[in-house]
Amino acid sequence: MSSLFPTAKSDPELVPFRPGLIFAFFNALAWQIGIGTPMVLFAEQLGASPFQVGLAYSFVFVLTPVQIVSTALLPRYGFKAVMLGGWRTRSVFLGVPAVLAGYALGGGERTWMVPALIWSVFFFCLFRSIGAASGISWFYAIIPERLRGRYFASDQFVSAIAGVGTLLVCAGLFALLPVYWALLAQYGIALAGSTVSYFSLRKLPDAARPTSISLRTVLQDTPRLLWQRSPFRTYAWLAVACAALATPIPPFAAYYLKVVPQLSTGRIMLFEVMRYLGVMVAAWVIRRRIDITGARPFFLLALGVYALVSAYWWWFLENGFGGIAGVSVSYFLLGLGAATWAIANLNYLPTVISAEERTLAVAVHGAVTACIGGLSPVLWGFFLKGSDGAVRGFNTGVFQWFFVSVFVGAAALSTFIARLPEAKGHSVDPILIGNAILRPFRAMTYLANLVELRPTRKADRK
Repeated sequence: MSSLFPTAKSDPELVPFRPGLIFAFFNALAWQIGIGTPMVLFAEQLGASPFQVGLAYSFVFVLTPVQIVSTALLPRYGFKAVMLGGWRTRSVFLGVPAVLAGYALGGGERTWMVPALIWSVFFFCLFRSIGAASGISWFYAIIPERLRGRYFASDQFVSAIAGVGTLLVCAGLFALLPVYWALLAQYGIALAGSTVSYFSLRKLPDAARPTSISLRTVLQDTPRLLWQRSPFRTYAWLAVACAALATPIPPFAAYYLKVVPQLSTGRIMLFEVMRYLGVMVAAWVIRRRIDITGARPFFLLALGVYALVSAYWWWFLENGFGGIAGVSVSYFLLGLGAATWAIANLNYLPTVISAEERTLAVAVHGAVTACIGGLSPVLWGFFLKGSDGAVRGFNTGVFQWFFVSVFVGAAALSTFIARLPEAKGHSVDPILIGNAILRPFRAMTYLANLVELRPTRKADRK
């Protein structure tokens, strides 16, 4: 494992920040399981309805405003205390699903288990949002400017290794063990990862307590940013629309594959590996080209990929076209499209906001996009329940209409995106948010904070 992280020989400048990379590695074990597809499959196994699955999946998005409010804690308690408090408390709620899996092993499913799982996800995401108010800003404050590019590149690398490894281990556990034994083992891994990541955070130095934009200023200026005619307003609402289209696809695709064709949980996890590979391909290829071509062509590419995925899934639901191979390709394309949009967003967003409003505008964009987009799985969950009234039922006809809406929405958005103003060659400071690129559906949540970063010391720029 030592080769994954900087050493005194390989990169002595990054060695002081090695605990941050260890945090990124082990934190991936926790979020891949706690709020990813294993959680969706666990909920289905317990008997959750599509609405309940959509609700649990949405918490990480709809609680984003908590992240903005929690920024007010930073001037009083500091970066380190806020993030450690959030991460320490969220770990407690990873233990609840482990207990539920243990109970189910002995006595089977009980009606109270689904609400217990949903509430555990809610509190996990709540305290994650509080801690995340500190995360990226803390790393910016302690990492010298000249090292940030290398640090965040390393962050992406170790998170990718941990993320893919976690998905493969989960697939193997589902294939080799009875389902509740597999889930018990997975949540044990998540708890271990969360614990190690917490103690790694403790080793990082704190930074000077920041100043943050007051909540009064947020309440006064947010309506102006969102409703006054400007390039920012136009783009923000287009991003909201895209999030509403795309966010429901991963949870409901996994739920459908488990309930209707009754594919094994291990196979569904392998589809998730394909999605993650698509994310990594996009992160590797696109970031090398976007500075030359601009962001707009990649927005259009992402929407085209979403349209292609939705067309395929409509046809697959109609007659099973493509089978396992087709679904695998669609998952790869889904990851590719999501990461393409996320990377283009991080490059385009700074061009439509002024330097003096950058902190607030970025936070508003992230919070509104994540929150409204995150409500989409909840709303679709109402309509996807089986027409026969069964709790676990799934309305395939409505699911086809969902993909029709994605196709039509992607086509409509493309016409507006194609008219977005973009001046290629215009120099702006990029938005760097580390391994959030590898979590493209949740990347917006990392933009939601009101911290005003202090200027980097001149010595750090040399």
